[in-house]
Amino acid sequence: MTYEKFSAENAALLLIDHQVGTMGWAKSMPFEELKRNVLMLAKAARILKLPVVLTSSMEEHAQGPLLSELEQILPAEFAGRVKRLGIVNAMDDENFAAAVKASGRKKFIVAGVTNDVCTVYPVLTLLSQGHEVQVVADAGASPTARADDIALRRMDKAGATLTSTNQVIAELAGSWATPEGGQLVQVVMEAFG
Repeated sequence: MTYEKFSAENAALLLIDHQVGTMGWAKSMPFEELKRNVLMLAKAARILKLPVVLTSSMEEHAQGPLLSELEQILPAEFAGRVKRLGIVNAMDDENFAAAVKASGRKKFIVAGVTNDVCTVYPVLTLLSQGHEVQVVADAGASPTARADDIALRRMDKAGATLTSTNQVIAELAGSWATPEGGQLVQVVMEAFG
């Protein structure tokens, strides 16, 4: 089996439901760690000019708004976010599915909250459509560690590649010696400094 690495030229980033309320329900990892990793992905996407689709579900309810930092990092994507009205599988929302298709990419890097509801179903749909998917396991979480483990196993078994924030940023960078690579190193150093 040959592997073609994910790059800024062939992949897009899908950030699903990183909303303050929903993130508060995700107890399988600390809130601040989850937030740090999501923001690192957003900053990496901005640096690499990676297409990004943001979506939220029922912002006016308990789920709350998307992280405000996402608006600062990705203002156009934030303004154009797909606001779903309770549709569980984001790929079942025609506006989200259209935005994913409009990216023109076949490889998707996906992070969502919660992994056991918001991430698993769009990932299964993307895989069934023949896309390659990397799930950023530490930029998503679930209400319990067991729920998170089961969701990650289900996506892995279906053909998704599980990855971590640092791992996917390194893969996208390819080299820390490029101008973009140097900026990405700064993102990583700031996050862990």
